[in-house]
Amino acid sequence: MDENKTRNTPADSAHDTAADTPLEAALATELDAAVLRRLLSHFDDRKDVQNIELMILAGFCRNCLSKWYLEAAREQGIDLDLDAARERIYGMPYGEWKSRYQAEATPEQLAKFKESQGKEGFATGNPKDPGTSSGG
Repeated sequence: MDENKTRNTPADSAHDTAADTPLEAALATELDAAVLRRLLSHFDDRKDVQNIELMILAGFCRNCLSKWYLEAAREQGIDLDLDAARERIYGMPYGEWKSRYQAEATPEQLAKFKESQGKEGFATGNPKDPGTSSGG
């Protein structure tokens, strides 16, 4: 990938290369899906990891994944709303997950979050509520 190119959407990703055969394309799709399922399972096992921590360290969080999931559904012509996408990513309704597992962000976390927003690859969102990141 050209180092001067900024990745803004999944379609711009260096990982979206054309497969040589339909079998390779299908296999890539299956592997991609398996990796997403594994990531969601890992997040489910690690509810102690807060969204703000993910945003600070990785530039994305569960809400970003929810919005990317929603975007992908819409690109496929699937009528899905944000609540349904969040429930798929969180494994439960978002409000329930938030009340059960989301801790109040510390002043230190908020400062690190604000500092990290200028980094390349950071998914934009509401700086007052890192849990509502728009995911790019």
